Amino acid sequence: MSRSPASLEPPADAVSPVRHPEAPAPGELLGAHYGECFGCGGGQPHGLHLAARAGEGVSITAEFTVQPAHQGAPGLAHGGVLASALDETLGSLNWLLRTIAVTGRLDTDFVRPVPVGTTLYLEAEVTAVAGRKIYSTATGRIGGPGGPVAVRADALFIEVKVDHFTDNGRPEEIRAAMDDPDQLRRARAFEVNP
Repeated sequence: MSRSPASLEPPADAVSPVRHPEAPAPGELLGAHYGECFGCGGGQPHGLHLAARAGEGVSITAEFTVQPAHQGAPGLAHGGVLASALDETLGSLNWLLRTIAVTGRLDTDFVRPVPVGTTLYLEAEVTAVAGRKIYSTATGRIGGPGGPVAVRADALFIEVKVDHFTDNGRPEEIRAAMDDPDQLRRARAFEVNP
């Protein structure tokens, strides 16, 4: 049985990803791209507060701890929350390419339950690039970075222009982000949309 649908297999003319020369250094904490982001922002009380670090090449590591607000079944993480953690991690890879991209497809495998209170250790890497398409893969482990796989995903991200966000986002949030006097925060708000 194939692990990924054909739509997530890079085409024959795909190329290896190249880390942008101005990408964060390996080991550097990426920080939130937007304070209100459910995945990485600190402004969401029930968000994931996922912390991602740049890795070698075009890879990252990330962690998040499952909170009681993230439950599906009693005492277990909701599958949608786990998919969100994978999506956020995969989306963060685009910072290493210095590309604005959005999720086009996310194929997720749930391998084992993830209890509340568990820290999920995530690893992700870009595997190929074909035009505007960015192919990537991620795994989430429990019990430590070398622990058993609990979730995994393959994804296709599509490069977009910033107007994807400014034309489609809720005007109040777009205006607030654009009016932020901190140029770095203003630019980062539109860098990634996992």
